[in-house]
Amino acid sequence: MKRRSTPAKEAVMSVLAASTKAMSQDAIEQKLSIAVDKVTIYRILNRFCDDGLVHKIVADDGKQYFALCVACEDNRKLPDNHFHFRCTNCHTIECLPAQVHFSIPKGYHVEKLNAVLIGLCKDCS
Repeated sequence: MKRRSTPAKEAVMSVLAASTKAMSQDAIEQKLSIAVDKVTIYRILNRFCDDGLVHKIVADDGKQYFALCVACEDNRKLPDNHFHFRCTNCHTIECLPAQVHFSIPKGYHVEKLNAVLIGLCKDCS
C-alpha cells in the first residue's frame, strides 16, 4: 500500500538519510527543521520500520534507535541479521556490515535478530 507523503515524514526521512549512525527519537526530534510532536515522530518511525525503510535497534539500556536501511561500504544491502555496535565513549550506535551466523536448538524458528555489541568504536579506540 502506498502511503501519503507529509512534511513530517519527509523531515524525519531527511534527518535519517543525513546520518551515518542510528538515532534515537529525541536526537531525530532535535535535528528536525520543522516542529513535530514525539508521538508523531514515533508513529512515522514505526511506519518506516513496517515498510522496510528503517530498522529499529533496541540497545542494552532499553532505548530505541532507528537506522535507515541503506547499502554498506561495498554497495550491498545490509543483511537482515546484522550486528549493531554501541560505543561506550561517543555513545553512537551503528550497523556493522557483516552477516551473523548462529545455530539454535531444533524446533525454534528465528524471525528477527537484535544483537548489540558494546565497546569502543573504530573512531574512539
